[in-house]
Amino acid sequence: MRVLLAGGGTAGHTSPLLATADALRRLDPDVEVTCLGTPRGLENRVVPEAGYPLELIAPVPMPRRPNADLLRVPGRLRGAVRETLAILDRLQPDVVVGYGGYVSMPAYLAARRRRIPVVVHEQNAVPGLANKAGARVARRVAVSFPDTPLRNAEYVGLPIRRMISQLDRPALRAEARAFFGLDPDRPTLVVTGGSQGARRLNQAVAGAARALGDAGVQVLHVVGPKGEASPEPTGVPYVVVPFVDRMDLALAAADLMVCRGGASSVVEAAASAVPSIFVPLPIGNGEQRRNAEPVVEAGGALLVDDADLTADWVAATVPALATDADRLARMGAAAAGLVPRDADDRLAAIVAQEARR
Repeated sequence: MRVLLAGGGTAGHTSPLLATADALRRLDPDVEVTCLGTPRGLENRVVPEAGYPLELIAPVPMPRRPNADLLRVPGRLRGAVRETLAILDRLQPDVVVGYGGYVSMPAYLAARRRRIPVVVHEQNAVPGLANKAGARVARRVAVSFPDTPLRNAEYVGLPIRRMISQLDRPALRAEARAFFGLDPDRPTLVVTGGSQGARRLNQAVAGAARALGDAGVQVLHVVGPKGEASPEPTGVPYVVVPFVDRMDLALAAADLMVCRGGASSVVEAAASAVPSIFVPLPIGNGEQRRNAEPVVEAGGALLVDDADLTADWVAATVPALATDADRLARMGAAAAGLVPRDADDRLAAIVAQEARR
């Protein structure tokens, strides 16, 4: 069985892609998995590190507003489709799986031209343009959230890697906090804006360092590769790092997390029973708010608008919550039962079925 997995750009696409690749290897040790990405995405680091071959095509970004760049999209798309056709002809995959984003649209069009079965997986509760188009040609369409408005959608959940889906947070907590240089016994807040970081989160939480420190709350703050945070020293650990490769350890260290509402952030936090404060990205089509709403409605998380997340809001809200063990326990329990933990295996089974047709 030969499979081409198309997705890249951010962790939102690469994380479920890699989880599916691992599940395919468990299902069929002889499977040949190749990943398709672009030269400027996160996949250039994480896919080779995970042990999978990576093919690259030119990205075809869609401008958010009508402008001169929009006129270049058709030519760029034709070029990317030609590149993808050459890859398909060389690799001869039995099935193409797309996760949306810049790289998936050329993959869907090229696969259709070569009559190769297509499987689509949509991470978000509100689908993007590429997967709306892909769903029209796909044999199977898998989604991460119920009621996602895609043609012939099947709810399977979001594939997450086993280091997170099978995470035992209490058993790993001491090791995780030692890994990041944190106190083993203090209430711990983890802050992350996703693979690119989030300036609003960085500024608001760092600006509330005094209030957090006075309450005895230590912080692990993942600012992003180009982000920064300058918290006031308080004597309580406040660890700032540009990125985290071991997200399982970050989740194990956390009593509470502040993060965006990307699908991976929402599902990984819920699957790990980590109480969260979701701050949806204010741009896009509203998918991050929709992703977070089921966990919030169940009582497993709070939701705050990006514009409302200030240092004053953090100081007034987070220290009391992070030190309320009973409330955190109730929130974690409410979140834990909301998401499937076997979505990687379920999606891999769908891919294998289509590859064998």
